[in-house]
Amino acid sequence: MKILFSLRRALALLAICSPALAQTAPTPPSLPAAVNTDPARAQVVLPEPANLTLPSLILIGDSTVRNGRDDGQGKGPVGQWGWGNPIARYFDQGKINVVNRAVGGLSSRTYLTSGHWERTAAFIKPGDVVLMQFGHNDSGAVNDTSRARASLKGVGEQSEEIDNLLTHKHEVVHSYGWYLRKYIAEIKARGAIPVVVSPIPHKQWDADGRVHRNKADYAGWAEQVAAQEHVGFIDLNELAARKYDEMGHDAVMKLFPLVTPDEHTHTNLAGAELNAQIVVQGLKALKTLPPLPFLANPQAREDDRPVVDAAKVADEKALNPKLPTLFIVGDSTVKSGGMRGMIGWGERIAPFFDASKINVVNQAIGGRSSRTYLTEGRWDRVAGQLKAGDIVLIQFGHNDGGRIGDPAMKNRASAPGIGPETVEDTRPDGSKEQVHSFGWYMAKYVADAKAKGATVILLSPIPHKDKWENGRDFENFAQWDQAVAKAGGAQYVDLTMLISDAYRKVGADKVAAFFADARTHTNDSGAQFNAERVVAGLKGLSGNPLGPYFSAR
Repeated sequence: MKILFSLRRALALLAICSPALAQTAPTPPSLPAAVNTDPARAQVVLPEPANLTLPSLILIGDSTVRNGRDDGQGKGPVGQWGWGNPIARYFDQGKINVVNRAVGGLSSRTYLTSGHWERTAAFIKPGDVVLMQFGHNDSGAVNDTSRARASLKGVGEQSEEIDNLLTHKHEVVHSYGWYLRKYIAEIKARGAIPVVVSPIPHKQWDADGRVHRNKADYAGWAEQVAAQEHVGFIDLNELAARKYDEMGHDAVMKLFPLVTPDEHTHTNLAGAELNAQIVVQGLKALKTLPPLPFLANPQAREDDRPVVDAAKVADEKALNPKLPTLFIVGDSTVKSGGMRGMIGWGERIAPFFDASKINVVNQAIGGRSSRTYLTEGRWDRVAGQLKAGDIVLIQFGHNDGGRIGDPAMKNRASAPGIGPETVEDTRPDGSKEQVHSFGWYMAKYVADAKAKGATVILLSPIPHKDKWENGRDFENFAQWDQAVAKAGGAQYVDLTMLISDAYRKVGADKVAAFFADARTHTNDSGAQFNAERVVAGLKGLSGNPLGPYFSAR
């Protein structure tokens, strides 16, 4: 006996369509209240296609594809991330929507019975590509009062009728393969192209020291279904396991959250990025897909130089106001917050200091220049917190270049040099601004901080990915920083060359792996590396002003 469930179709709770394409959506029906810990009943808000006129790459699956609210659990890159997040940056999203509709805790069975599939299928149209990856939650109990999410093992037509102890509904449970075939059939019926992806491997090793594969169960069954249905297949399980074997145990451990060493399923952001790369390689190898708009360089978004929405960045506060505070001021190379895998060195420097002796407060924000950090009032907020004995690190330059008046510069370019001259710029609202030199802004920061009794240290910008091998990067800005520091009684660290010299020692191949975009922003590994260089520079300063506060690490 087979029972068909008919759930009302609804759009997701929040629309993320562009304003030009925004439509009035019908009020969605209320989902049943959550029962116990049933993840299938969670009222999650999932993304929708941003531009309904474009084709879409739609992802369905579990938490290894989209983890929680897709924010690293608020822990940044060290939290849990699914590969569906970083895969978006491999595509030109002016030509295709990348829509990650995976839901944590679901299996091939409960993604269907919870209604998530019906709501997702409503967005699928001819020409779309749908990736499916299930398996991690398909084992376990078929029927219990906790999750009741397992599918029957294998790819056959067997079924089992149950009175679901969790949902209190009669249900016919099918095999893992049956559910995949159902998704495939419905995707094809909508004129779209299904691609089956085997589940990522666990952080587990066999007796021979090789990463455990799932060829005998879900990875193998996924491959069987894809072959039977003549659809594309990406063996992420095997391909990722091979990569893990090449990397070795210690390197693989770093792809999983170190804060939860027992976690063997969910990757951190670095692991998610690796899995996303493998999926992209698999897509490119498939002969059954239409040409997809891959970016020629998957990191080629640096030219966007986004101005981070300040309303979404919480000001950090000193944990112990009685202690001295190390304030860090700068741009996205100092603090990126994990956006698109980008991490600034300021986000990895706190462990080098003894928290019982000094606060570390990172007030950097992406997209700012020496000019806009002042005009937005951010510097005033920092200066208002300064007290005698505090220390301020300041690094600007990445967003200070360009021509004043050029709209592409987003009203953030400063005038070159260190002199008193100004250049008039027109703001978007039509008002006029007298723009000062880079050195003028830096000198103001120095003077304001010193007036509060704080020590100021200026750092030249970190080098670009393509500028460290020959000569030096940011030569002018380094000279201006040094001159301002000397004239204003501040200290100076040539961070550009400290990092460039260190890059030369480790070599180009390793340095290439330090970046999250085309040439500017580091990933977690690069941020860690650069933070060590910053600390080395600080320890080399005259008088070692931060000496009493370094940790014993």
